Amino acid sequence: MSAQKTILSVDDDPMIRNLVRVILEAEGYEVVSATDGTEAVKLLEVESAADLYNCVVLDIQMPGMNGFDVLTRMKLHAHSQNIPVIMLTCQSSTEDFMSGYQYGADYYITKPFTREQLLYGIKLVCPS
Repeated sequence: MSAQKTILSVDDDPMIRNLVRVILEAEGYEVVSATDGTEAVKLLEVESAADLYNCVVLDIQMPGMNGFDVLTRMKLHAHSQNIPVIMLTCQSSTEDFMSGYQYGADYYITKPFTREQLLYGIKLVCPS
């Protein structure tokens, strides 16, 4: 990896946030965590968001603002609309997958997930 990439991990489950952090930091990524959609939107609404985050790993089911709400907000702002998004969620029906892509997700991983699945998704949507 030429330059360190920063991933924003958004999940209300501290175990998932920690797991994502451990997996990605072991591969040389920097990880910023948000505990819910509201916190994620605050991090992504800064004008330098596109320079700060190379990718967002986003849960769907969160209290308050869900992942689809976050994704919608991201796509409305020029400074965050092109940041790749990986949905990482328990929702695994065909309709859930289609909704994720319709909202603008670049990749979709269902929980439980493996280290390999997460790294493949990151490398796919956030190439070096």
